[in-house]
Amino acid sequence: MQSRESIDLDLGRYFSTLKRRWLPAVSIFAATVTLSALSTTLLKPSYEAQGKLLFKSPSFNIVGSNLLPSISEGGETGDLRSLVSTQNPISSQIEVISSPTLLQRTINELQLKNKKGELLKTEELEKALTLKIVGGTDVLQITYKSRNPEEAAAVVNKIMNLYLENDILTSRSEAESTRQFMAMQLPKTQAAVHQAEVELRIFKQKNNVVDLSEEAKTAVANIGNLDSQIDNLKAELDQVTAQTNELGQKVGLNFQQASAVSALSQSPAVQGVLTQLQDTQRQLAVQRSRFVDNNPTIVDLEAKKANLQTLLQKQIEQTVGSQAKVPSKLLQIGELKQSLIKDFLQSEIQRVALAQKLASLYNSRTAYEQRTKVIPQLVQNQRELEQKLQVAQSTYQTLLKKVQELQVAKNKNTANARIIATALLPEKPIGGSKPIILVIGVMFGAFLSTSTVLFLELRDRSLKTLKEVREVFGYTLLGVVPLSASKVRSRHRDLESTTPEIAVRDKPHSLTSEIYRMIQANLKFLSSDKVLKTIVVTSAVPKEGKSTVSANLAAAIAQLGRKVLLIDADMRLPSQHHLWQLTNAVGLSEVLVGQTQSSTAASKVMNNLDVLTAGVRPPNPLALLDSKRMASLIEGFSSEYDFVIIDAPPLLLAADALTLSQMTDGILLVARPGVIDSNSANTAQEMLERSGQNVLGLVVNGIIEKNESSSYFSHAKEYFPAEELTKKAKIHV
Repeated sequence: MQSRESIDLDLGRYFSTLKRRWLPAVSIFAATVTLSALSTTLLKPSYEAQGKLLFKSPSFNIVGSNLLPSISEGGETGDLRSLVSTQNPISSQIEVISSPTLLQRTINELQLKNKKGELLKTEELEKALTLKIVGGTDVLQITYKSRNPEEAAAVVNKIMNLYLENDILTSRSEAESTRQFMAMQLPKTQAAVHQAEVELRIFKQKNNVVDLSEEAKTAVANIGNLDSQIDNLKAELDQVTAQTNELGQKVGLNFQQASAVSALSQSPAVQGVLTQLQDTQRQLAVQRSRFVDNNPTIVDLEAKKANLQTLLQKQIEQTVGSQAKVPSKLLQIGELKQSLIKDFLQSEIQRVALAQKLASLYNSRTAYEQRTKVIPQLVQNQRELEQKLQVAQSTYQTLLKKVQELQVAKNKNTANARIIATALLPEKPIGGSKPIILVIGVMFGAFLSTSTVLFLELRDRSLKTLKEVREVFGYTLLGVVPLSASKVRSRHRDLESTTPEIAVRDKPHSLTSEIYRMIQANLKFLSSDKVLKTIVVTSAVPKEGKSTVSANLAAAIAQLGRKVLLIDADMRLPSQHHLWQLTNAVGLSEVLVGQTQSSTAASKVMNNLDVLTAGVRPPNPLALLDSKRMASLIEGFSSEYDFVIIDAPPLLLAADALTLSQMTDGILLVARPGVIDSNSANTAQEMLERSGQNVLGLVVNGIIEKNESSSYFSHAKEYFPAEELTKKAKIHV
């Protein structure tokens, strides 16, 4: 945060700037305000007419390039809405009202003309037309300004009527175009519905689909039942198989053999032949015991036996087949054996039946599993076909419905808005324009005057205040010398006093004299280890008062009883002889060339103060000053006098001051606000730093108290009489 002092300084700087530039600022401000006041007298009265339109929802909206209607979800009509969700739809209607086509129709029908008697241009009409949405409502306010009150009301009413007429015609045209387009789409949509129905029917027939959801549930239930039956049947089959194996082991036959034995044992033909064969064999056995083998009886019996065996074999083949091999011992079995074989055969038959049933159950289960796997895909395909059919049916129904609605909309005579307030003939002109113009003129004048002041300040590179001088140089401030009121008046009138004035000598009790004594005191205490005896007084540019400061400082030191020598080393433009009213015929230049002695050339002007003028200007002053003779002179003067002050030329015009400073204890720099500019100050400061000069300090000369935001002299009246502060004095050189 800035301190109060810095704020006051800145405000004072601004005020001082305005004081310096008050004349152009006031002139421009007054001219601007005067012109604005004159312009108000040339204004003719304007009249304003106003009408209002209330917008409502249309019967349908045309959306897109294909002129398809927008269908609202909850009703038969669309809403007055914008394609952009954040945009007020009435804004689009404003663009329609202000369109060149509608405005041109208004101009043509009302024959609106400008000041030249020519028909208005649409841009001119649009400029005078104001369209505004009444906040929080669906009302559009239409305002028109004109010099003619009747014209203002007529334009507003005509624009509203033309808009409503245009809206009705546009709605009819769009409705008819949309209806024709939709009517052309109906056959295509109906064909799409038929095609979707055919595809769905073919799909159901091809995949035997009735109700896939119920079929899926039934298939899952059937698979569960089949799993239960399979488990029970497997247990029963295992039991029967064990029983069959046990019976097979008892009978010692396989199923084929057991079947053959059972069939042979139950065949009467086989058993009859077998009985005859057995009888023949018994007879043969009996006869063999009685007769030899070639006995006719035995031969007959052998032949009968062979015939019976052949017959038996034929009967067996006829009964069980030629492939079956049945041992002869099994042709006749007992009842127990026969019962076991019967049980074995029944058990085997039961086992085979159970195995076949189990295989059938497995096949059924596999079929159900395969069906359940394809059901999800069938469901998806069926759903897609049904959705396709539903979309086609919905599109067809919508188009059919909208065609009927558009047939009605084509003949309607209502617009999307209605007039709720017609424009009335304005009775009074609109006011407030003149004060606004005056306010604008005042603001613009203040802006122009401020800009002019800123422009002038930017162009003016001079340092105007003590603060600016101190900021640029940055050296120790040894004193601030004021500019008296008489000098201020003299400067403004470009006058110069004929009698030079040295304040310390002529007004020893003045504020200026006291400030010079303060400067010498500050010089005395600059260095505690070395006493200053020789100094060079210079400035950056001419007219900063270095010579006056040199003379007054020398006088102030001399008044303290110290012996002082003031040397005018500015051989190009000397001034000390003018200040002290001396002759310049013999001076420093003559001493340096050896034409005279310093004791003869120096003049006593006050007690303890001698002045050595510059003398006649030499061809090359720097050559004389930058010499061993000059160095020896300064060394001799420093031993003879208590204090030696050398008035040197400005830094930026000659190298004399820098040369002399190498022979002395340092440089005292004089600067004057309003004379020195920032560029010169920066250049001088760089020269001093680059050459390594010992700058003792800074004396700011010619300060005008009222131009400083922070006054150094606010308490001067308590110690110095007012008449001493206002006496005339010569302007500082």
